[in-house]
Amino acid sequence: MTGETIVTITGNLVADPEIRFTGKGTPVARFRVASTPRVYDRSTGQWTDGESLFITCTVWRHVAEHVCESLHSGMSVIVQGRLRQRTYTDGDGIKRTTFDLDADDVGLSLRHRIAYTDTTLPPALASPPAAPPRPEHAPAHGAPDHERRSRPQRHRGWAPVR
Repeated sequence: MTGETIVTITGNLVADPEIRFTGKGTPVARFRVASTPRVYDRSTGQWTDGESLFITCTVWRHVAEHVCESLHSGMSVIVQGRLRQRTYTDGDGIKRTTFDLDADDVGLSLRHRIAYTDTTLPPALASPPAAPPRPEHAPAHGAPDHERRSRPQRHRGWAPVR
């Protein structure tokens, strides 16, 4: 929407995401991200942690479920969404302001790790066909390379057996 502040933050999850459901059954998850910059100290010649920024993030519907199933405390994440300012009065009567993020997208940061995904195929593609597809022109075992390269591609679910 016009006038909204869209931001992207990177940081580490402070705790496991928590999911709840609205009265109509819509899933909503909340999690906190600590974004800590690395600061170079010229006097010591060392890199140190700067002051951490803590942001509470909220995600809805299927993204909420995916976040809760995929992410855990300490994981490095990238979060993009709309920045919201919220003012409230705490238990001591002091007026406070926080910044929250209504997240549209959440992902793992691959800066320090490798991620693997679990992809579920539709039932029609999940099981291989009863027999491998037959190419119209199968090159002989000792056929020249140009004949091998012109073969039709194999269908999903089949790999060459050697």
